[in-house]
Amino acid sequence: MAHRTGSRVFSGGLWEERYGYARAVVAGPWVIVSGCTAAAGGGVLHEGDAYRQALTSFGVALDAIGKAGLSPHDVVRVRYYVIDDEHYDEVGRAHAELFGEVRPACTGVRVAGLIDPRMLVEVEVEAYREARADQVPGDSQETRNGT
Repeated sequence: MAHRTGSRVFSGGLWEERYGYARAVVAGPWVIVSGCTAAAGGGVLHEGDAYRQALTSFGVALDAIGKAGLSPHDVVRVRYYVIDDEHYDEVGRAHAELFGEVRPACTGVRVAGLIDPRMLVEVEVEAYREARADQVPGDSQETRNGT
């Protein structure tokens, strides 16, 4: 489960601590989410199933966006990386289910491989929300909620 510390969101993923990065960074109105996969508990969920790995990966990204105070409707850009051309349609189907009404900019790229050979897809998501008229500069949801 992701948690927020200042302008960083952490999910507790294995590589976040090992490689020194945050699941997401909040930068002004932007939430930029690091690459997300179907890794969990030292393993990879849904081996051999690009569609389910994509749903899981997008879920990790959307959880981080939610912890930063934004929603799927604030997503403006998605990038996904697949290890085989045959996975484009499955990942695209998952993307359409989650973002079909939002219609963010999207790029799909075939790569030679990911960090674990059982991983079929990795996703990156960026969200943006313009400042609201009622929001005071420097004020944040985190501050208003007292967390």
